[in-house]
Amino acid sequence: MPIGLPRENKRTSLLLAMSLLALPLSVLKAQQDSTSTHHKHKPNRKNSDSIYKQEDFTDVAFKALHIKAKPDTAKLKPGKLYLAVFPAIGYTIANGGTATVAANASFYTASLDSTNLSTILTYPLYSLYHQIIVPVISTVWTKHNDINFLGDWRYYRYPSYTFGLGGNTPFTKEDQLNYSYVKVDQEALKNLAKNLYGGIGYNLDYHFLIQQIGSSETDFGQYNQGATTTVSSGLLLHLKYDSRTNINNPKDAFFGSVSYRYNSTLLGSDNNWQSLQVELRKYIKISSNPNNVLAFWSWNEFTYGGKVPYLNLPSTGWDTYANMGRGYVQGRFRGTSLMYLESEYRFGITHNGLLGGVVFANSQVIPNWPVYKYNTINPGYGVGLRIKLNRYSDTNLCIDYGWGTEGSRGIFFNLGEVF
Repeated sequence: MPIGLPRENKRTSLLLAMSLLALPLSVLKAQQDSTSTHHKHKPNRKNSDSIYKQEDFTDVAFKALHIKAKPDTAKLKPGKLYLAVFPAIGYTIANGGTATVAANASFYTASLDSTNLSTILTYPLYSLYHQIIVPVISTVWTKHNDINFLGDWRYYRYPSYTFGLGGNTPFTKEDQLNYSYVKVDQEALKNLAKNLYGGIGYNLDYHFLIQQIGSSETDFGQYNQGATTTVSSGLLLHLKYDSRTNINNPKDAFFGSVSYRYNSTLLGSDNNWQSLQVELRKYIKISSNPNNVLAFWSWNEFTYGGKVPYLNLPSTGWDTYANMGRGYVQGRFRGTSLMYLESEYRFGITHNGLLGGVVFANSQVIPNWPVYKYNTINPGYGVGLRIKLNRYSDTNLCIDYGWGTEGSRGIFFNLGEVF
């Protein structure tokens, strides 16, 4: 979950100041236990001795302030809401001051022994450049994990830049674009077998008040044809396999997801068009230290069957949590399809688990327009620091610095691992 807006070096680059108040507004420090995705079997709720020996940001803050923490044996109960709030403020050259409050509301719908932890996440953000982002992302499990409800609802008022279509567009081709955006994505997945879920959903993407600032002789102007509102409304078919026992910081697991979307004028869409999204993640522990993990991520989107609205085309940084393409501004590359691959090595720095680090590299391929040929690979790479915010949920504050092509670079923030 991002808590800052990455931008290109020439326009925005660095986050010059940032303060984090990472004291959870919760009754229990153990509020965010691991989220399991196993098939109808007793999740592993036992805390290992290593958890008690490690420290997180709250432990250190309590010690510094001479505050006595509540005992670790505090009991979690079904139906009880456990709330954590993480405010942050910052400044970027292009966005001016930004402020956000990342909040996690966690709860169990049934017995802890048979049901996974449900979460509702939000991280509303305001920029002095008049950007407003209000997302609400939810994962809710019914009793015995029989059904998994997934929700992604959001509102954007988003003055930003677009750089044209294709994988070889120069940074100098930037074009200012203002618009507002409402997204509704709601799914229900039924447990089919161990770690396997399948189901249906509905997705609405409504872009309105679209306004191009400057000449219309751009890829956006030619493709969009003056439209000030676009609607994409369609049904989803979703199949996923997920062996992660903790989605905040997976250690040794595999995740695979295939989602097919059919947008139809019968459901209010401007055009009939289709998309296929395929995501794969693999996590490999490479030593006895649980914090040393080699991780791989592949995100792929393909559109076909009709004209896709410009702002619905696959684009850098427009994955679910806006984490794809560290080293580049969101929307840097855009096209009819996108193939993305990233690898990351995560390692511990301190013995108490408070600090860790990462090195990462990624690449993205987008076909040129209007030729639709794949002949450009755009790489990115970087390093990052990890600060443990909660040792029970294994949630880290991620601070990364990434580089891309043409001098592109910037700082990126996230709550929980990037993938």
